[in-house]
Amino acid sequence: MQTNLLPFLERKASFLCSSEQLDECDRVIIGLPMDFTTSFRPGTRLAPYRVREVSEGVEEYSIYQDRSLDEIFFYDAGDISIPFGNVGVSLQRMEATARELLVMHKKIFSIGGEHLVTLPLIKAYRDFFPNLVVIQMDAHADLREEYLGESLSHATVMRHILQLVGERNLFQLGIRSGTREELQYASRSSNLYLDCFLSVMDEVKNKVGDRPVYISLDIDVLDPAFAPGTGTPEAGGVSSRELLQMLNGLSDLNVVGFDMVEISPPFDIGDNTSILGAKIMREALLAY
Repeated sequence: MQTNLLPFLERKASFLCSSEQLDECDRVIIGLPMDFTTSFRPGTRLAPYRVREVSEGVEEYSIYQDRSLDEIFFYDAGDISIPFGNVGVSLQRMEATARELLVMHKKIFSIGGEHLVTLPLIKAYRDFFPNLVVIQMDAHADLREEYLGESLSHATVMRHILQLVGERNLFQLGIRSGTREELQYASRSSNLYLDCFLSVMDEVKNKVGDRPVYISLDIDVLDPAFAPGTGTPEAGGVSSRELLQMLNGLSDLNVVGFDMVEISPPFDIGDNTSILGAKIMREALLAY
């Protein structure tokens, strides 16, 4: 798809049950195929297409929510077309596209890509929702000041986001890896739930209240046994069942945006992670 409003989007594949008409939909899927700053195993740029492709193997109906995708209206707008290797321009295009969709009063559901792609989305969202709260589900704190000499990195993304949304407006769930400096910074500035997940859901919901929430899900919050297809696997994570319970448990929050990042199809086993990603996206579309 390429229009004057959304010039950077190209539609090559569509998610299960997506509508053919943007105007009738309040939810929009976009793909963010960038993995330029990935530091261990690249390949997440291939995830948006693969997750859509395998979505045909997922049921439209959710047993958890007693709802089906054919009961809602959502549009798959395709992937952001980005210049390979150019981080700055790629992030600019993502932010510009997000702003256009928010002007149209669309709720954005994104498929990454590495975790840095969340930054331009939050830049756009913050201007439309000044009291925005971000919930990060992740194995890694991603709070470094720089990584390998770069300030814009998948390892620094949450530090940038925290500076955008303000202290204590970032909730970090499932974190089980980080430097001493990152965790010290988190203890001062974010809401860090170190190696905690479902047990803190009610506390997080009480703290968030009715404020607008953006959820950023890094697939490596899961144990590699459940999601082997990721660039930086970290042992000791949550199960896919626990993750689905969390996503559905947050459905009564005022969720205004959602992204799923760091699926890496080249390192997957039998498409298990991509198929799980499609199921996660189905649950998010229905819940939020």
